[in-house]
Amino acid sequence: MSEVLPEADPSGPTLYVGQDVAGHWLVQHSDKRMEGRFVSFAAAMQYAQGERHAYRAAVVVAIEPLRPLVAFVPVAPSERALPRAA
Repeated sequence: MSEVLPEADPSGPTLYVGQDVAGHWLVQHSDKRMEGRFVSFAAAMQYAQGERHAYRAAVVVAIEPLRPLVAFVPVAPSERALPRAA
């Protein structure tokens, strides 16, 4: 089940805003073209509302947990992050 926000076009693509089972806030495109991870519901909604015009998508708040498209695994102590790109 989901809650469709006003101004949604139910026949077009959808940006889902919700949490995964670990509690991370996600924004996902319905055809798996994009996923973003956010620190709060407000941040996720702000991003989704900003991107809905670019994707011509409705924004839907997911009631059920979302399944992440990209695994969220902490970096192992033996791994190093890449240096910042300029």
